[in-house]
Amino acid sequence: MSTPRTRIGVLGAGHLGRIHLQQLLEVPEFEVVGFHDPDPERCALIQQEFGVAPVAGGAEALFGLVDAVDIVTPTLFHYELVSQALDRGLHVFVEKPLANTMDEARALVDQAARSGKVVQVGHVERFNPAFQAARPYLDGPMFIETHRLAQFNPRGTDVSVVLDLMIHDIDIVLSVVNSPVLEVHASGVAVVSDTPDIANARLAFANGCVANLTASRISLKNMRKSRFFQRDAYIAVDMLKKETEIVRMRTAEGEPDPFAVTIDLGAGKGVREISFEKPEVPAINAIREELRAFARSIREGAPVVVPITDGAAAMETAHRVLAGMALQKA
Repeated sequence: MSTPRTRIGVLGAGHLGRIHLQQLLEVPEFEVVGFHDPDPERCALIQQEFGVAPVAGGAEALFGLVDAVDIVTPTLFHYELVSQALDRGLHVFVEKPLANTMDEARALVDQAARSGKVVQVGHVERFNPAFQAARPYLDGPMFIETHRLAQFNPRGTDVSVVLDLMIHDIDIVLSVVNSPVLEVHASGVAVVSDTPDIANARLAFANGCVANLTASRISLKNMRKSRFFQRDAYIAVDMLKKETEIVRMRTAEGEPDPFAVTIDLGAGKGVREISFEKPEVPAINAIREELRAFARSIREGAPVVVPITDGAAAMETAHRVLAGMALQKA
């Protein structure tokens, strides 16, 4: 006898909420019960497009119909909704950033631990197929550089570019380096909104790694590139184009391949061969993959790929970046 599908509802039917609803309908482990959004016109459009009915009575009514909830609302409402959902015994997927303040984030981490429920934070770039293809090659990088540039869009300007865009790369870097952040130096400028629209941060880790992160939401073109430098290897990841390139050096043994790129180090240090690899990057939808991972954690007890503690850690580093900007202005 097959296990019944997990009943799930969506809170928030804006741009990203619509995408989440669309992808949840493609995850067979979930039964999409309904959604809620305070905009009746938006609700009507979503119902017409996907055939999923909005739930009258708001979040509280939706909580009574489901086993899990996908929270895709503005950040300001994350704390209240996640807390209420956990109080109702629900599993929770919540978009990044986890909460509006660090006090809220810490309170949710504690509540989630007490609840024993699955809580996953929507740091979707962990599931980007280009990053997934690069992950097996990442082994102790000591310098990382990221550029996340976007054309201006008023959506998302309720928070700074650090919490809107840079936090994606902060999460990726923290997951790869796995070492405490010792120092943060940052600068940023508010150009068209009330909070920084372009920012740069330098993170220095206890293990000696340094990461240089740049994020902008006022660029003329979109870019999402990360470069990882480690001993004998350079890994480039284009998360927008879904491409990964690995450049590795190794000591040439015997006669070097005449067609290989080589470097003679001189002084009897030998010859190094340079190899270029482009791992296959599967054509997968990262949002669908993160929601499938959420389903596996609920149904099979699989480890949560982006647990609430990771979401809080990314937030904490992002707030240290914001504090560094404030010091710059002082």
